[in-house]
Amino acid sequence: MTEADLTKGGKVLPITRWGTPVMHAVTRPVTDFGNELHTLVRDMFATMAAADGVGLAATQVGVDLAVFIYECPDADDVIHRGVVCNPTVTLPEGKDRNLEAAEEGCLSYPGGYQSLARPDHAVCVGQDAFGNEIRVEGTGMLARCLQHETDHLNGMVFGDRLSGRSRRQLAKKVDELSYRYPGDWPVSPKASFATIG
Repeated sequence: MTEADLTKGGKVLPITRWGTPVMHAVTRPVTDFGNELHTLVRDMFATMAAADGVGLAATQVGVDLAVFIYECPDADDVIHRGVVCNPTVTLPEGKDRNLEAAEEGCLSYPGGYQSLARPDHAVCVGQDAFGNEIRVEGTGMLARCLQHETDHLNGMVFGDRLSGRSRRQLAKKVDELSYRYPGDWPVSPKASFATIG
């Protein structure tokens, strides 16, 4: 079996929302790299695809396990795909640190986006779905994704990194669009925009 085999054959799960305890707690390390993990990873890839996401942490499907998946472009628009268990992210420091402000959203707080500055380069180390040591170097959106998903596994949502004012603006947008996202989304698809007739 290869990692590519784990990207298909899963079932779509409901995405867990901000405010649910699992979203705000540190996850357990992955110690068993067997069938249970592989089933979870398949389901996560199916769920991420159904939600049109570029990354998904296990907490976002209600599982308190330190694993995330990604299928995300880098600064050169090259798509990278994989699984990272027990991730640690290292960010540049000093003169090598370049912050890039960009709109960021979260599948667990659907419909809202807010500008957030993050380093435009990140190195993530951990293990793949079979327990092998891996290193993922990210630029552009991939760097943002590696940071965002690792935050999830440490009990942090990107709103925790926003100012109070920015977080209120984000909450307002999410509230305005909440009618589009049923409680079991993306198992049930999101509604189309309301029309005025």
